[in-house]
Amino acid sequence: MSWTSTLAGRYFEALNNRDLDLAVGYWRPGGVDRVVGQAELIAPHEVKQYFTELFEAFPDWRFEVEDMTQQANVCVVRWKVRTTFAGPKQFQGFEPNGGTVEFEGISMLTFDGATIVSNHAYTDSADLARQLGLLPAAGSPSDQVLATVANVKTAANKAFAGDAGAEQIADGVWVVRGGVPRMMNVYLIAEPGGGVTVFDAGIRDMAGSIATAAAHLGGIRRMVLGHADCDHRGAAAALKAPVFVHELEVGAATSANHQRDYWKLGELSLWARPLYPQLFKVWDGAPVTITGTLKEGDSVGDFSVVELPGHAPGLIGLFRRSDRLALVSDCIYTVNPETGRRGRARTPHTAFNQSTEVAKQSILKLRGLRPETVWAGHAKPVSSDVSEALLRAAND
Repeated sequence: MSWTSTLAGRYFEALNNRDLDLAVGYWRPGGVDRVVGQAELIAPHEVKQYFTELFEAFPDWRFEVEDMTQQANVCVVRWKVRTTFAGPKQFQGFEPNGGTVEFEGISMLTFDGATIVSNHAYTDSADLARQLGLLPAAGSPSDQVLATVANVKTAANKAFAGDAGAEQIADGVWVVRGGVPRMMNVYLIAEPGGGVTVFDAGIRDMAGSIATAAAHLGGIRRMVLGHADCDHRGAAAALKAPVFVHELEVGAATSANHQRDYWKLGELSLWARPLYPQLFKVWDGAPVTITGTLKEGDSVGDFSVVELPGHAPGLIGLFRRSDRLALVSDCIYTVNPETGRRGRARTPHTAFNQSTEVAKQSILKLRGLRPETVWAGHAKPVSSDVSEALLRAAND
């Protein structure tokens, strides 16, 4: 038996003996005990409180250690519990009901010397809830009703977030549409080794549809934000993949603010001015952790980064010379943000631009690349008379 197994055995023995002072004494202060799907506890006080409440609700709780596997400073413990929800105390808001449960779990303990620095505990929470009568038995009429309710909720979420999957728009490139009515565009770009890069992250409620579409293509390898406005970073935090932006967008990407300080909402129509701040809150997700930055000429797969500032200070697009495909985020609009009407390419709305004049120069820069198809951050692409369409947009 290795030293990690010996220490793990002593820790579980202390828990079974209800000697919580001894048990938490094995923890390094500040260590994290993660009960996956239930709690994330900071040692020692939160760990002690958790087990105090657990043992009060389940007075005959006892870990039966089935197996231990160790490698270096990590010990994985497979255990089994048979216990009764006898109380007298509640547990996590539920009243004791006398239910008896039997289940298995795994704890992955990481040690630094003789102290535990982290633990990840895994068990089937749904099975535990079913045994306690907190969820209906699998396959029962009540379970079928619950599934129907869940499916209705899923259908409603898909109706808003986008559920049509990924539409292939070019070799190795797909678009996922979301929002109402399907105005938000997120692009998936095939990676040489499998999986995809996500370009732009749409709105918060698109996270599930983006993840689902990407899973069918090998999963998300990284995300590149064309810029950090709330309707382009919205799902990024939830997707939990490395995120890259232009250096001038890092501040906005990591900020908790839904709005940019240069926006001029007073330039919107009277009816739109009070609406948009509410939409920003709905669209935005959490602040985004940035892995790295991109600049002009950097490669993203077989695309090159093009700096297209004006709408946002660090707005970037992606251009592929082989088929002259451009993915340009909000360098141009192909929809009127006040009416929702789709139409020709145009300069982004002045209410949302850092500099409309610089934005027009970026449109001309894009035109100089001679793209054959331009996909924007919203609505439809520009695919015919592209040069003329961009020139007209720049001269709005």
